[in-house]
This record gives sequence, C-alpha cells and structure tokens, in this order.
Amino acid sequence: MSEAQALLEAERITKRFAGISALEEVTVEVHRGELVGLIGPNGAGKTTLFDCLSGKLRPDEGDVRFDGRSLVGLPVHRRARLGLARTFQRIELFSGMNVRDQLLVAERARHGGGSFLRDAVGLSRPTADEIERCDRMLDLLGLTPDADRPIESLSLGRGRLVELGRALMTEPKLLFLDEPSSGLDRRETHDMGTVLQAVQERSHTAILLVEHDVPMVQRLATRLYVLDAGHLIASGPTREVLDDPAVRAAYLGVGV
Repeated sequence: MSEAQALLEAERITKRFAGISALEEVTVEVHRGELVGLIGPNGAGKTTLFDCLSGKLRPDEGDVRFDGRSLVGLPVHRRARLGLARTFQRIELFSGMNVRDQLLVAERARHGGGSFLRDAVGLSRPTADEIERCDRMLDLLGLTPDADRPIESLSLGRGRLVELGRALMTEPKLLFLDEPSSGLDRRETHDMGTVLQAVQERSHTAILLVEHDVPMVQRLATRLYVLDAGHLIASGPTREVLDDPAVRAAYLGVGV
C-alpha cells in the first residue's frame, strides 16, 4: 500500500450490545479507488461494522475518519454529503416508482440540503441534465430496457442493480456494499461482478465489499479483512488471506 493517507480510516472500533461485544478493536482502512473485501462467517460483525462506519450505529470506542475528518457523531445524511454511500443486504427500494425515478431520487438528494428521505418525495419534472445523468447510469448498469418499468416488476438481480445505481448517482468517494450477490443465481452474481468492475474502471470509486461468494471476492478485491466473532483475524492481499489456515478454519472450511 501507498504511504498516502487512506480515504477511510477506522481505528479500534468496538461495539457492544447488552454487554456483549459485537466488535472488539477492529481497524480497517480503504484507499482511494481500491476495492477491499470484508468477509467472515454469519454473526462475525460485518454488518455491525458497516453500521458503525456509515453512521447507523455509534461505536462505543474508536474513531472513524473519512478524507481526514472524524465522522464520530455525524448522522447518516451528513456522511452521504461528504461522499459515503451504502447498499443493504436486504434490498431497499422505493415502491410505486419506476426504475428511472429511483435514480432521479438519488440525483435530487445529491443536490438537496435535507435528508435522503425528504428528497425522495414530491418529485417535480426532471430537467434535461437530470435525465441525461440517469440515462448514463442506466446504460452503465445495463438497465436501459427497464427504465420505465415499475420497480415491483423486476427480478431480485435487476433490483440489486437499481439499488447499486441509486447509490452511485450520489457520486460517492466510497461505497459500502453489503452482500450484493445475496439471493442471486450464478449468472446474476457474475453480471453483478462485471458491473462492479465497470464502475471501478469508469469512476474509480473506492468500495468496501461484504460478500459471502468467495469467487466474486477473489475476482474483485485486491485486499481482504476477515472478521470472526467480532475480532479481526486476518488482513492483507486477497490470495494470501484466503490461504491463511485461520481464515480457512473460521470461514472457508476444510478443502475449500
């Protein structure tokens, strides 16, 4: 890694619920333009870490710095204005809208002064520039044929692409992806990986990826962090980490 300051620096993050540690002194960093994987068995603390990084939860101990600025105490929508975006393991899209309007909401939020939810209501007629930006994103994601379809009519795989596009419309410096292949079949997972590669090539957006699909992680991530029972048990280049006996015992299983 370069000696340059990391875009995201999370140091010694600790989070407890009713006295039980979900995270214990976890330190991670992500540099500009890189894709870093975060893996571990169910219950390892991956989503809790995402919640602490994105502002949904406040860590009990530790500091989160983004682009040189501490984020502790800053609400989710303020972090979004600074260049942080997130998708969720359980897909979250606005009902009653078509695909293009999902992206338009995010485009309006990018310029708005309030919360993302407030920006989601009362859409006025889009401008030519807004339509052009939405159409470029639809093309990048391969969603142009679905632009005018109601979101409820899409498959899970297409819906996940819409959620990804909505996050990217905010032009984030760093994107948290929480299991984007969850519920997808093999072809849809491959297509999602292809889209993420295209996003990296075109926008150089940094990505922190939580993912259970090991081939997808191997394909995309240059570095990995591994959590187990709230503790960081390994970190480093992807291939080295996946070959680590402790990682194989905790997560991958014998013979993988």
